[in-house]
Amino acid sequence: MTAIETRSAPVDTDPTHAPEDPTMTTERSEHPDPIPATMAAVVRHHYGLDPHQTVEVVTLPVPEPAADEVVVRVRAAGLDRGQWHVMAGRPYLMRVMGFGLRRPKDPQLGLDVAGTVVALGADVTGFAVGDEVFGLGQGTFAGYARVPVAKLAPAPADISATQAAALPVSGLTALQAVRDRAKVEPGQRVLVMGASGGVGSYVVQIAKAHGAEVTGVASGTKADLVRALGADHVVDHTTTDALDGSVRYDAIIDTGGHRRLRDLRRALTPRGRLVIVGSETGAKVFGGIQRQLLATLWSPFVGQTMGTFISSENAEDLEALRALVESGAVVPSVERTYALDEVADAVAALAAGQVRGKVVIEP
Repeated sequence: MTAIETRSAPVDTDPTHAPEDPTMTTERSEHPDPIPATMAAVVRHHYGLDPHQTVEVVTLPVPEPAADEVVVRVRAAGLDRGQWHVMAGRPYLMRVMGFGLRRPKDPQLGLDVAGTVVALGADVTGFAVGDEVFGLGQGTFAGYARVPVAKLAPAPADISATQAAALPVSGLTALQAVRDRAKVEPGQRVLVMGASGGVGSYVVQIAKAHGAEVTGVASGTKADLVRALGADHVVDHTTTDALDGSVRYDAIIDTGGHRRLRDLRRALTPRGRLVIVGSETGAKVFGGIQRQLLATLWSPFVGQTMGTFISSENAEDLEALRALVESGAVVPSVERTYALDEVADAVAALAAGQVRGKVVIEP
């Protein structure tokens, strides 16, 4: 699992009353498009593996911002693997960490967001009503969502809201994996495991932007996407083992596999870096996180650097992503979009491994 792609803060989902907040500013009533009292939103009130039995669309009050937040009219909201985990309550470790033992603390789903600012909290500066933005909000599979300004940035120019919504969670994870953890430098060889996925598709492009020679690992049916992303070499994992040691890499970024550490080390140079972003073993309790922990514990005793990390959700790196997009170095790869009442279908497709790149929800 990817621990960095989830959110646990509770929200009020009682549709019988609209929340009152003294920090709400007058910009809300002055916006040229009247803001309704209620909205459609995607929720789940219990855990379950089948999204069609868990996810539903309900009517909720339109949220109001805290002092350091804005309210965004959601144009699009990206779907990441973490949303399946918070829907399913798997691994069980997540529940102990604050997501709710028996049922979700926060019924709403959605984290990535792109849209238009429609209301400002009392302490907000640097943004105005009408600004087009992208970032990480709360309950973004909805008509409107609250977004902290610390996790918000102006939307990249010359791309759609759909593309912008596909950036935040996966893009931040990829950027920090390449830049901060793998410390990729020009001329280095980088191997990307899961190169056709949400995070992997960005890792390929960002590693190329850092001047690396990139090899992407994906199934044969997704090889064309990985090549289009700019990978110098593509390995079909169904026919070829990229970790056989015939090629050594300065960095391996594993975005969702579950290969043994000894196999990954065999394909690293003696001083290479292994960054494990995720692991999807399906285990109920720990979900594969044991491999990340073992890599971190083992790393001090070998010449190679191995480990994992929790992505930092911050405006500064959103700005860095925006610069990469506007320079043409990164292009969000969106396979298809879904409506709010199709979120269950989208989550099921993602869980089944049927998605190339990203999928996006469009309220």
